[in-house]
Amino acid sequence: MSLTPETPAPGESGKSDLTRPTVLRRAAAVSLLAVPAVGLLDACATGGDNNSNKDQNKGGAVSDANPLGFDTKAGVEVVIFNGGYSDKYATDVHVPLYQKTWPDSKVTESKAEEISTTLQPRFAGGTPPDVIDNSGSKLMDNGALVQAGQLQDLSALFGAKSVDDPSKTVKDTLVDGTIDSGLFDGKPYVLNYVYTVYGVWYNAKLFASKGWTAPKTWSDFTALLDKIKAAGITPYGYAGANASYYQYLVILSSAAKLGGADILKNIDNLEDGAWTADAVKQAATAWAQIGAKYTDKAFLGLKHTEVQLKQNQDQVAFYPSGNWLENEQKANTPGTFEYAMMPVPSLTGSDKLDASALFATAGEGFIVAAHGKNPKGGMEYLRQMLSKAGAKGFTQTTGSLTSVQGAAEGLTLPPGLQSSSAALNGAKATFNYRFDGWYGELDKELRAATNELFYQGGTADKFCTRMQAKADALKKDSSVTKYKR
Repeated sequence: MSLTPETPAPGESGKSDLTRPTVLRRAAAVSLLAVPAVGLLDACATGGDNNSNKDQNKGGAVSDANPLGFDTKAGVEVVIFNGGYSDKYATDVHVPLYQKTWPDSKVTESKAEEISTTLQPRFAGGTPPDVIDNSGSKLMDNGALVQAGQLQDLSALFGAKSVDDPSKTVKDTLVDGTIDSGLFDGKPYVLNYVYTVYGVWYNAKLFASKGWTAPKTWSDFTALLDKIKAAGITPYGYAGANASYYQYLVILSSAAKLGGADILKNIDNLEDGAWTADAVKQAATAWAQIGAKYTDKAFLGLKHTEVQLKQNQDQVAFYPSGNWLENEQKANTPGTFEYAMMPVPSLTGSDKLDASALFATAGEGFIVAAHGKNPKGGMEYLRQMLSKAGAKGFTQTTGSLTSVQGAAEGLTLPPGLQSSSAALNGAKATFNYRFDGWYGELDKELRAATNELFYQGGTADKFCTRMQAKADALKKDSSVTKYKR
């Protein structure tokens, strides 16, 4: 999934969020959807003086082949989030690619479903792995890691010569905004490898058989939900146990389309009254009504794969997610099901953003531990991932596109990815937010508030007041590093 999961990418790089993408090269998870590990900041900050780690200072001769000057005989440890993409892209593509280039540098790869649970003790003990795919519902709080000095500044990686063309830097090969999406205080600490498009997913074959058309307006949306309900299918749902961020993403998408992309920028910047803005209230009101009338409250206790399986069985019509969904459900998708994605419908006829506007961003954040045994080797592993061979192999393995320009040219994309890519190509505006990666506690509060709003009879006023109170508390907390865009 992770998220993701937006755009001229977050951080904007001097460009407006309202420019039309120039993709396929822009398509495809997962914003940084962070749930903070309890006590992570304190644990990292008191984990000992890892700057004394001798291994991390090892290096090699700088050359076109080795622009980072890493020790080509030093090993690299990689931990991959075992989620929607699994770790097959690592075991079958990236690790072999790295080993072919650097046969004397052994890669030790493993996977984990709960990144923070698995790796927090290692950060605290001063023995973190070199490269981490920091994703999933229990990822580590990148903002806290940056604040604690635990993440490697990736400036050297992005300024290094690219694998495919030494006349270009790695930065030159990436989709615009990719680097900006991983900035903290102006420095890049996260590589968001996958370009993710988010929206509402459905079975194109089912819709065709019923004569249903993907709606663009809210009135058409609710009218279709009535027809779906009458057909004995749950019209809409998401998994409350661990995927409530899928739903808050579409709530905030409605707010951004109604009030403009600055609605999300104000939320990111912890502006006074950002959560109680009229556009946010209207969006929360609309989605609360969907929860009250068109879903199954039992979904509150289900995990994402459980609700996704129900959709594959045509028990649920609409499901919010990013375009990792198709690959994640590949083993459970019958021949009668064909994934398709639509943008969140416009709330009114006077929305500031066009009906085609959608949330899309570079996501699936990879980090390098600053105090691991081989941070230079970790960056070299990422450089190999960012080669066209590495990016193309990822797309072939996962069915998702990367943030590497042109890497999917010539590939046949699966139906869902074709659909989301077409939506992105047709989008007159894209938008994104950053707060989830910056403030893990705000993300955690929003997940709970979203479940309350949608599944537990909450109200828009309560939702907005609750979120504004949390944002205000964070703003006043001097121990929390603040970020701006």
